[in-house]
Amino acid sequence: MLKTVAIVGRPNVGKSTLFNRLLGKRKAIVEDFPGVTRDRHYAEITRFAKPFLLIDTGGFEPASEDRLLAQMREQSQLAVEEADIILYLMDVKSGLTPSDIEIAEMLRRVDKPVFYLVNKVDGDKQEIAAAEFYALGIEKLYTLSAEHGRGINDLIDDLEELLPAGPATSEPTEEVRMALVGRPNVGKSSLVNRLLGVERVVANPVAGTTRDSIDSPFQYNNKRYVLIDTAGIRRKGKVSQALEKYSAITALKAMDRSHVVLMVLDASEGVTDQDLAVAGYAYEKGRAVILLVNKWDLPEKDDQTMGKFVEEVRRRFKFLPFAPLLFVSALTGQRVNKVMALVESVAAEFNRRIPTPALNQGLEEIVSKHPPAMVHGRRIKFYYAAQSAVRPPTFVLFTNNPDDIHFSYQRYLTNGFREKFKFNQVPLRLEFKGR
Repeated sequence: MLKTVAIVGRPNVGKSTLFNRLLGKRKAIVEDFPGVTRDRHYAEITRFAKPFLLIDTGGFEPASEDRLLAQMREQSQLAVEEADIILYLMDVKSGLTPSDIEIAEMLRRVDKPVFYLVNKVDGDKQEIAAAEFYALGIEKLYTLSAEHGRGINDLIDDLEELLPAGPATSEPTEEVRMALVGRPNVGKSSLVNRLLGVERVVANPVAGTTRDSIDSPFQYNNKRYVLIDTAGIRRKGKVSQALEKYSAITALKAMDRSHVVLMVLDASEGVTDQDLAVAGYAYEKGRAVILLVNKWDLPEKDDQTMGKFVEEVRRRFKFLPFAPLLFVSALTGQRVNKVMALVESVAAEFNRRIPTPALNQGLEEIVSKHPPAMVHGRRIKFYYAAQSAVRPPTFVLFTNNPDDIHFSYQRYLTNGFREKFKFNQVPLRLEFKGR
């Protein structure tokens, strides 16, 4: 599982700039689909030797003049609770402020690795000025310029010493892990109780990899499942201003360990931007997603209510056209008994392998129906196809011009594979390589 690294600090010290520097580009955009939240404040960093999940706390709660210090404190406390490693960023141009000292005092009581960074150090003059921050009583100070990249390599070298070498490869292939994600108060805990109760399983809750996730192993139709419940975010005192946005962090951690994501929506509130952001991360990770609209007992209904809601959900989740949609009520139990049958169907499709002869015969039929366009006077040819992975099903197509295949034709091929091999409920990936 990826370690979570959070950037904390006062407003305007350069947290978002550092986020983009480590990401290596402007904030992530999920493919080229409309409807996905583009202003992302978390991303999987994979361009260094060891991957990690990076959280930018700067954009979770907009600052207001009257509550600036309180909001800064809330952000820092929540990030410290959820993260594995803390990057504490300060600003050499502002000097050491009382707020910096207050945060440092809080971090001293935390039993987690903390990197103390001084930003906007663009030259020797700022390097000398940064010595002021040693008054915090810290052993090592990292001086850097997030805007220009100075000092980033030294930070990454030391950060990687605390990161695992890579994802574990010993996961049992017969076990299906399901992450139940969604905003606070959408009914996740009630759904967990219904699911585990309806199946009458003996589930011994075992503390999961994340502090707030509980893993409940159980069996359904003689197959092993693990339900990862992310509902247990604890409220501490009045630390609640940014709680809803930070619940996304727990969901991201759970999705890293899951195969099937049960995305719980609230029928009384509809689809929110946070729902789209979390689902967008699941899409990027190649997870199978099932959309569960909970609290369906609450809205007043007529013969058009469900149809309108389906239309709205499909419009907002355009990037997940394959995701099954189910309307349930954890309170009354309505349709909850259909959830596991749907999970079983999706998991089977997610793990399906297509025999190579059938795969190549299908590719030939799909291409013959609609050959690719000429590129620079040359016809694109497809020589061979092979399935390289499951979870998600991934296919490698060998071709004479892998870089010149237009995205619209890639989409045609993807849709052709879906139709030909009955991949109707899961993400599908095609990769193009030269012969």
